[in-house]
Amino acid sequence: MIAVLGGLGAACAWATTTMCAARATRLIAPTSVLAWVMLTGLVVTLPWAALQGRPDIDAKSAGWLVVSGAGNCIGLLLAYSALRIGKVGVVAPIVSTEGAIAAVIAVAAGERLGAGTGVALAVVVAGTILAGATGESSATGSSHGRQAALTAGIAALAFGASLYATGQVGMKLPLAWAVLPPRVFGVLLIALPLGLAGRVTLTRSAAPYVVAAGLAEVAGFASFAVGARHGIAVSAVLASQFGAVAAVAAYLVFRERLARPQAVGVAAIAAGVAVLTALQA
Repeated sequence: MIAVLGGLGAACAWATTTMCAARATRLIAPTSVLAWVMLTGLVVTLPWAALQGRPDIDAKSAGWLVVSGAGNCIGLLLAYSALRIGKVGVVAPIVSTEGAIAAVIAVAAGERLGAGTGVALAVVVAGTILAGATGESSATGSSHGRQAALTAGIAALAFGASLYATGQVGMKLPLAWAVLPPRVFGVLLIALPLGLAGRVTLTRSAAPYVVAAGLAEVAGFASFAVGARHGIAVSAVLASQFGAVAAVAAYLVFRERLARPQAVGVAAIAAGVAVLTALQA
């Protein structure tokens, strides 16, 4: 049950991040959005990690920390770039297949799933894929639409690897240290170089969105790390619900039209989650 709750908590937090980032990337450059999101996250997680103390990190754990941090930074930069030119209702569900990718990695690495759990996860994955379909020529036929979809797909691969690595880190190290790596990588590799070059911008209208996105990103990682201790595959796929949640939110807030395949996908995800919750309980 904790794996389910952790995944659902991550989904809600990351949907918030997606919505805030979508608005912010229309106001300032994606690189600046990422820089401020990571800086906000570091301000929150660094004191938390210091309070938990420095753990003993072996070579294997260090490797997972690198994959977790680098994968998340790359994924966020690509996702923000896609959100700048594409619709949230298209980009978010495609990016959310990160959960399925992480689950596949977990199963390939030896994690076992019951037959009922596997079927429920498959339903959630199928719903996620359907949620990424729009049926609108303006989204799929334009060069911007195709570029946004492709960029989102590559982001999902990076996120999937990062999610699995975060799950591995979360099982061996204190929670704060599972959340910290992407923030450190983001500040050192993105925020600091851009700041030194004078290329980080922030407007008054964008500030609330980047701060909210940074806080929600940390909350999502923390929730996922807790859930992953009880099942990486389950938590990862449920966390991927953020795409469907963001698609619905975009329909309500941004007036993006939700196509019929997306509606079917959202319903399939909801059904899969209900079954998963019952099985885990």
